[in-house]
Amino acid sequence: MSMDYTTLISADQLLVLREADRPLMIFDCSFDLTQPRSGDAQFAEAHIPGAVRADLDRHLSAKGDPNAASGGRHPLPDRAAFARWLGSVGLANDMQVVVYDRQGVNYCGRLWWMLKWVGHERVAVLDGGMPAWYAAGGVVTSGAATVHAPQDFQLKPERAVLVSAQQVQERLADPAGQCLIDARAEPRYRGEVEPLDPVAGHIPGALNRPFPTNIDDDGLFKPAIVLKAELLELLDGRDPSTVVHHCGSGVTAVPNLLAMEIAGLGRQALFAGSWSEWCSDPSRPVAKG
Repeated sequence: MSMDYTTLISADQLLVLREADRPLMIFDCSFDLTQPRSGDAQFAEAHIPGAVRADLDRHLSAKGDPNAASGGRHPLPDRAAFARWLGSVGLANDMQVVVYDRQGVNYCGRLWWMLKWVGHERVAVLDGGMPAWYAAGGVVTSGAATVHAPQDFQLKPERAVLVSAQQVQERLADPAGQCLIDARAEPRYRGEVEPLDPVAGHIPGALNRPFPTNIDDDGLFKPAIVLKAELLELLDGRDPSTVVHHCGSGVTAVPNLLAMEIAGLGRQALFAGSWSEWCSDPSRPVAKG
């Protein structure tokens, strides 16, 4: 009986999985918002053998696409278009997927969530990313990505919930029915600084949990029992099933969403447009402090 990995996979577990005769696809999602091409350079320098490049801007967003599934700075591509891309790079529905980056799960979480969104449950984040892979003695290769034979990846029913800015706004009056968690750094949440979006502040009523809070000093996710205690303290009696995660552009919210699942609190919704979409409409309310 082979095990499916659906949240995290350790570097040691991935070493074993690569030796096993199981359909496996690995994606390198390394990225840097301030230097968008640096992820490609990092990949060319060193990546896990067989890994496919998944770039936030080119593959995991659909800027300027009228069919985009969300708004904001990193709009989600249409589900069917994304499924076609997955098939084109060699993903089949029976494969275990492992995603990683070098930025503390900042970017690979996006692909983890998007695969759930197109109905692919067998996807896990490499806990600790590339540093953990090196520490476990994992080999790397350099140069271009391995070219895999295209597959007919079939779109399946959504296993992750996407909510729109309109849905979030309609539920603002119902705090019992919607609990917003904002993953941005505290100064951005409070509206003291805003390096990326035209308006500073946060959605009224949103709680703040900066996404690096989920990671221990060793670069790995905190143990499930610790995450659960921290998250329940943050929720302060609110129903975990009502949580909607967001951040600046729907990327760094995913570590919080993943942490709640690791903690046994279920899989909540993602407002992928996040603050960048919210603040683009001046009629929407903004809170500070």
